[in-house]
Amino acid sequence: MASTKRLTQHDIAKLAGVSQATVSLVLNGAPTALARIPQETRERVQQVIRTTGYVADPIARRMAKGLNRILGVFTYEPAFPSEQADFFAPFLLGIEEEAQAQNYDLLLLTGAGVGRERKIFADGNRLRIADGCLVLGREFDRAELKRLVTGDYPFVAIGRREDAGGPVPYVGGDYASATRALVEKARSLGHGRLAFIGPSGSAESVVDRWRGFLDAITGNADLVLHVDEVGQGAAETLDAIIESGASAVFFVELADAVRVEAAARERGLSIPGDFSAVVLGSHVRAERSHVQFTSFNIPREEMGRQATAMLVRRIEDASPVEQILLTCEPVEGQTLGPAKKRT
Repeated sequence: MASTKRLTQHDIAKLAGVSQATVSLVLNGAPTALARIPQETRERVQQVIRTTGYVADPIARRMAKGLNRILGVFTYEPAFPSEQADFFAPFLLGIEEEAQAQNYDLLLLTGAGVGRERKIFADGNRLRIADGCLVLGREFDRAELKRLVTGDYPFVAIGRREDAGGPVPYVGGDYASATRALVEKARSLGHGRLAFIGPSGSAESVVDRWRGFLDAITGNADLVLHVDEVGQGAAETLDAIIESGASAVFFVELADAVRVEAAARERGLSIPGDFSAVVLGSHVRAERSHVQFTSFNIPREEMGRQATAMLVRRIEDASPVEQILLTCEPVEGQTLGPAKKRT
């Protein structure tokens, strides 16, 4: 077989001295069908496959069996650069573990050929090589999400997604309940003047945190400061916190909390001595802190695992749309204490 042409099942059958149907059964057959082939024959076919390095053509397998046993993974942001790697790595770990358990391979789809802005439905995209696709990112393209919902291609979103012209299959974290629990804990410690540092809209994960926060503000609790964006100057944000008289500050992003805590220390203020600080989720950024912030844990690995299992169900059983929110367990941390008595 010195030729450079791709080996076929017909070639393997000739080398092994069996029929092409026998080769197909050895490669793809169910255990009951394989049992009808003598062990010696199976071993001979497998030896030829090993010797020649034959790999089944995925397109041919799709035509013959209907499945490639390949799951696509599409991310709207690059998964591997240093500033994003820690964010995506736990999701990818869970996806890989479950795909292996389900006997599927993974194909990373990057929207190649469309520049810096990634698109699922790019010209010449290879989406259909995979039997279905997992989609993740901080924010989704709404038009593409609607196209996925109205189409027949199996997909599952990682993270709650709405506003798509129909129900979206997803596995996400229950950020609203986790945020509400942290606010209620702060209130039980006497905090009635609360600040919220971060946006209240756009991505569902942000909306859920804001909704959970507002749901917990009842009775004698007041929102005395809302900085409706992230990444503001630490000194400016700290000035606003002090001026508002907030006793507990809730940060959407860990990076903002880290910078404000450092600025407070430079002024001789302490957390939680002078005011408490809570981070709404285990966000990961390049910046690190010597302080363990009170927060909640986002079960990223489990989200990846359950989303993968859901996608396999959609591919193999055409299961109906499922929407799962996983519990985000609280992280005690060191930054939430009793409210400072006002004089």
